[in-house]
Amino acid sequence: MASTYTPLGIEKQATGENAGTWGTKTNTNLEIIEQISGGYTTQAVSDSGDTTLSVSDGATGATLSHRVIEFTGSLTASRNVTIPLDVQNFYFLKNATSGSQNVVFKYVTGTGTSATVANGKTVIAYAKADDGTNPNISTISLASDLVDDTSPQLGGDLDTNSFNIAFDDAHGINDENGNQQIVFQTTSSAVNQFDITNAATGNAPQLSATGDDSNIDVAIVPKGTGETKIGTGAASATLTSSGAYDLVLDTNGGTNSGTITITDGANGNITATPNGTGLVEVGGNTNAGTLQLNCENNSHGIKLQSPAHSASQSYTLIFPTGNVTADRFLKVASITGSGTTGVGQLSFAEVSGGTSWQAVKTSTFTAAAGEGYFVNTTSGVITMNLPAGSIGDEVVFIDYAGTFDTYTFTISANGSEKIAGSTDDLTVSTERAGNTLVYTDSTQGWLLKNK
Repeated sequence: MASTYTPLGIEKQATGENAGTWGTKTNTNLEIIEQISGGYTTQAVSDSGDTTLSVSDGATGATLSHRVIEFTGSLTASRNVTIPLDVQNFYFLKNATSGSQNVVFKYVTGTGTSATVANGKTVIAYAKADDGTNPNISTISLASDLVDDTSPQLGGDLDTNSFNIAFDDAHGINDENGNQQIVFQTTSSAVNQFDITNAATGNAPQLSATGDDSNIDVAIVPKGTGETKIGTGAASATLTSSGAYDLVLDTNGGTNSGTITITDGANGNITATPNGTGLVEVGGNTNAGTLQLNCENNSHGIKLQSPAHSASQSYTLIFPTGNVTADRFLKVASITGSGTTGVGQLSFAEVSGGTSWQAVKTSTFTAAAGEGYFVNTTSGVITMNLPAGSIGDEVVFIDYAGTFDTYTFTISANGSEKIAGSTDDLTVSTERAGNTLVYTDSTQGWLLKNK
């Protein structure tokens, strides 16, 4: 009985055959098996047609009986390398041909799948011999870099092992749907960049600028007329400085003209709340600090302006505590402190012929310019101390109860002013008397308007 052979050429010796040569044939079989297990060979690929691989039964050296096959030759088009229908094995196939063409590894006939080896690449090809007429060949690509795998996947975390991930300009990270999520733009010879730092419980993660420069801005740039938004929309959004430092808003670094606009939501308020005794300041720069209140179309407005620097004034005006009423004006009712520490309490004064009439006086008091007084001496003598005057200032008094003839009403110059050119007090003892004192100057002081 004659020997038979496997599809890859290994001799299967029949009983009683090959007497005296059994050892040689066995050694040849072992060499073929060694080739199949890890042998390397080259195979020139024809540029004129298919290259057919065959097996030499019982002999070493057949291309198909090697694990690694490197294709060589110069190609002008994609070419086929065919194998017999019964070959079942896997191969490392490398396309080392010139001409930038593919090599297609396939069965000699049939419509089964084949293995395409791109120029310069290596694949693992599984020749399955799974169908007698249309067997299939499957592949696993062994590319030199990830660009050759159109859908690479990780089975675990990617550890860069102290290296960087490099992105081409205008490329970055896509989401699972293939949409761009982060795009990186490159700058030639860049020296500044972002640091992203995570944080432990109770602390905020940090996005910071770093690089070679000493002072580095962070720029957030919307597209076109787009806006920069913060917050989730489910709670208030807060901008705050880190540590005991100011929060500064300016336009173009304060170098060019621009407007800072703060706009609330529909019918909402804009609130400025200092901490403790802090102030809401409107600063000055070249010009005195000015607060402008505009009309509804922002085309007209009135201004409240600080005195100029040359005035050296720093005082406080406190608005009245009572409700506003018609036909009244604001006046400084009282002053605490003096000079740059002076605090003036404003009040609403009545307008009546230019005189602000006060409540009935029943005890000694100090008058104020522009005020009128109802004086009630029913219980005793009352003295009115005159204020320091300015030309045209007026003080008015009237006997409220008709008792000046019983208990007199005394008008005192108060040691600083004169009455009709004298520093003596003026005593009024006429029932129902009333008069107006007008200030002239330091020589005559206060004069009676009506005799």
